[in-house]
Amino acid sequence: MAFAPMGPEASFFAVLDQHRASLLAALRRGGGEPAGGGTRLASRFEDSVGLQMVSHCTTRKIKSDSPKSVKNFALILKILSMIYKLVQSNTYATKRDIYYTDSQLFGNQTVVDNIINDISCMLKVPRMSLHVLSTSKGLIAGNLRYMEEDGTRVHCTCGSTAVAVPSNIQGIRNLITDAKFLLIVEKDATFQRLLDDDFCNRMSPCIMVTGKGVPDLNTRLLVKKLWDTFHIPVFTLVDADPHGIEIMCIYKYGSMAMSFEAHNLTVPAIRWLGLLPSDIKRLNIPRDTLIPLTKRDQMKLDSVLKRPYVTCQPFWRKEMEIMADSKMKAEIQALTFLSSDYLSRVYLPNKLKFGGWI
Repeated sequence: MAFAPMGPEASFFAVLDQHRASLLAALRRGGGEPAGGGTRLASRFEDSVGLQMVSHCTTRKIKSDSPKSVKNFALILKILSMIYKLVQSNTYATKRDIYYTDSQLFGNQTVVDNIINDISCMLKVPRMSLHVLSTSKGLIAGNLRYMEEDGTRVHCTCGSTAVAVPSNIQGIRNLITDAKFLLIVEKDATFQRLLDDDFCNRMSPCIMVTGKGVPDLNTRLLVKKLWDTFHIPVFTLVDADPHGIEIMCIYKYGSMAMSFEAHNLTVPAIRWLGLLPSDIKRLNIPRDTLIPLTKRDQMKLDSVLKRPYVTCQPFWRKEMEIMADSKMKAEIQALTFLSSDYLSRVYLPNKLKFGGWI
């Protein structure tokens, strides 16, 4: 074993072990990941990968002799030249670094981000192959060790302090864990509360990750790498609201904007652990601790319900319909009505022990 067991007895993880066995069986049956291709302008859904680019679609043309696109064409060439130098010298730069080489010319960071995505799509290679990194905002804690590209050894712990997600996920190696599961936590505040409540130690061996809301590219790459390397069950803990569901879908199925890199970013094996809309009624959470859905929430919920992957997730659809019917949403913090540590000491342990995920 890579780590000394500190958590519950082995029998606690019986249902988790069964779930992992079923995931491995599905992989052996041929749940492979077909490669994507095409452009960023459209996508299709594959249940084994998520949202991917379509093979054939209309492309967007940028001409060097067109007044409307000549500046964008010039910026693409400038960034391509910078990428060429990075690849030739085997060095890396962040998108922020590229922007600050000539901030007046680029205008804003979004321009650089979009062009790099376009180049990655045009060349049909992951962004890492361009030697362009994203700044990480995610955190990781738990039973995990690895070595970064420069030889730095990182030992994540179950203490009160988490480790920042590395900027170069492709470069990390020698990953070691005996974790029984990986828990993705939507919000940093909830993640920190679980660390403060010693959840990670009491549920050891496990790994926790947060992308602090909508996940950055590196956090998604890390979750994908951990799944590909260890094939341990991956669960999400998000607010029972359309925004939380959207974030969960990004980890599981990806997004339209990054569909050209779906096979490097998505983990369709992810399961929804909580907070489920049905839990609100089951646990008798008072209505005055809930929040009415706004018009924007309702539009987001309707949009998610129409997505192709919801058709293969009937239990998810049922939960979202419960939310739509009640016209209410709930944050994870609503569980504190039951007790201040109900989430870490009762809710999550029971969900994990008895298979309360969908």
